[in-house]
Amino acid sequence: MNLFDCLATSGSGLSAQRQRMEIISQNLANAETTGPQGPYRRKLPVFSEQVGGLGLSASASGVKVTAILEDNSPPKLIYDPGNPLAGADGYIRKPNINIVSEMVDLMAAVRAYEANVAVVGDTKRLVDAALQIGA
Repeated sequence: MNLFDCLATSGSGLSAQRQRMEIISQNLANAETTGPQGPYRRKLPVFSEQVGGLGLSASASGVKVTAILEDNSPPKLIYDPGNPLAGADGYIRKPNINIVSEMVDLMAAVRAYEANVAVVGDTKRLVDAALQIGA
């Protein structure tokens, strides 16, 4: 693996973690969103290995988001028969989002993003040092 593959691998990680943070942000923003068509469903990114392409050589690998799935766990039920969004049973269906777990996921995504930024910085320093040796 050459230094450019290292940069491309870290770049793919940065892109994937950015998408992950965007999805988590959407989940947090819609934690209380409900309506006549039903509650917001939590979204989950699916990561997979990416070999070659997007700046990677044929032997290098990275990561990419291949799909965004909806969580199929049941919605939270809150009894409020006076609410216009309540069903015939008197329950409002709220999104199946746990704020604490979303924040933990967000912190993990931020740490992974920071780790990829550190790799990019270290790779840049290696390239600079190699250029100084050749000069």
